[in-house]
Amino acid sequence: MAKTLHTLKKTTVALALLATSIGAAQADQLADIKAAGVIKIATFDANPPFGSVDAQTHDLVGYDVDFANALAKALGVKLELVATNPANRIPLLQSGKADLIVADITITPERAQVIDFSTPYFVTGQQFLVPSKAGDKLDDYQRARIGAVKGTTGEQSLHQRFPQSRVLSYDDIPLALTALRNGNVQAITQDSTILAGLLAEAPDKAKFKILPDLLSKEEIGVGVKKGEPTLLKAVNDELAKLEQSGEATTIYNRWFGPQTKTPQPRNFTIAANR
Repeated sequence: MAKTLHTLKKTTVALALLATSIGAAQADQLADIKAAGVIKIATFDANPPFGSVDAQTHDLVGYDVDFANALAKALGVKLELVATNPANRIPLLQSGKADLIVADITITPERAQVIDFSTPYFVTGQQFLVPSKAGDKLDDYQRARIGAVKGTTGEQSLHQRFPQSRVLSYDDIPLALTALRNGNVQAITQDSTILAGLLAEAPDKAKFKILPDLLSKEEIGVGVKKGEPTLLKAVNDELAKLEQSGEATTIYNRWFGPQTKTPQPRNFTIAANR
């Protein structure tokens, strides 16, 4: 009988441990976010018009910030913005310091191995910013010193497209522009919209030009931690609703419409399913 009781106790403990394990496995990040009443979203603070500090209010503003606000509102929670740069985006997500990345992050096969992506909510392309008197073709820069932002697809594309060039990496795009001004590099590359915003704010913008040719086409998505299908679905559902309601177009026009500093036609729509 004692042996039987001992066996029963062991079985009970094992079942309890199993139940705990199953409960942990079934716990999901979306439920945790709603329980906490806040969502932490990583976004830029120095990449206008996607994310930057407003000079008057000192708040983060931009295209990505508007989408971050819309996602938080849809989930019924408060928004906590976590300022980031390109190199820190994925580490912030993986470490739990951010729940989502809404920071102009391009969807690539390499990144998709370590994080999940929403359906694209922005489409752009890489271009070159060069001195106004420099060459007009990308091939003119095959052996040039070219600046890029650390951790971006632009940095990777340069190594592939221009293997004989010298790629210099910077923490953010304003630092890359400073290097171009100083002659440390002969060109810098970034998403076309970011370059347009950068040039619009530059006091010496007449000294530079954006080359028309695209280095690559880029689809931008919301970054979600691996293994969080419920949160990913919630993000995709809200992006689709923003497109259907017209709010996605309103946000786009606020930052890229005809009256902005970075006018660019919207040649994409947010699909209901990725």
